[in-house]
Amino acid sequence: MKTDELITLLATGAAPVPTHAAARRFALAMLWGLPGAVLLLLAALGVRGDLAQAAGTWMFWVKPAFAGSLALAGWLAAERLARPGMRLGRLRAALAAPLLLLWLVAAYVLFDAAPAQRAGLVFGSSWKSCTLNIALVSLPLFAATFWAVKGLAPTRLMLAGSSAGFLAGSLGSLVYTLYCPESTLPFMAVWYVLGIAIPTLAGAMLGPRLLRW
Repeated sequence: MKTDELITLLATGAAPVPTHAAARRFALAMLWGLPGAVLLLLAALGVRGDLAQAAGTWMFWVKPAFAGSLALAGWLAAERLARPGMRLGRLRAALAAPLLLLWLVAAYVLFDAAPAQRAGLVFGSSWKSCTLNIALVSLPLFAATFWAVKGLAPTRLMLAGSSAGFLAGSLGSLVYTLYCPESTLPFMAVWYVLGIAIPTLAGAMLGPRLLRW
């Protein structure tokens, strides 16, 4: 078969990709990934008993604001890396900015606190379980984001996998705020970030295997 004939055969029946196909696929993934994460949280951990009272404090909203900003940047990164030949570009700054801001403010809080209080600000009462709980709650989201990415023909599989894991971890930490009793920035700066890092690293490792097409 000649090259021209092969190209003609491959092009037969080809149609333009629908507008916003990537965004719609990710939105569909979130439609079952987020409820799955909430149901898993309710089944495994429940919600904090003083949720209504805590919602009246400004610190309660810092946690979802941080997680949400990371999730938004992670969504944009995953959507871009899910397509062939795409790079992060300026999105690297959007991914790094919430983390750097949190670490800077957390460092100031620790510096300003009395030495005897610093350990409590970092470890709280749930440091042993927080990181793994976030990773656990992220599992349905991890499956959803990988499904979304795989269907969009990524070519940089490790980066695409890590972005999918980062998005899952960020959204998982957002859901976890419904249960988390902690209210200090140093705690978030360590244990929330580690909780997001677990699915991110898992995505980087699994991407080359699970995202092949």
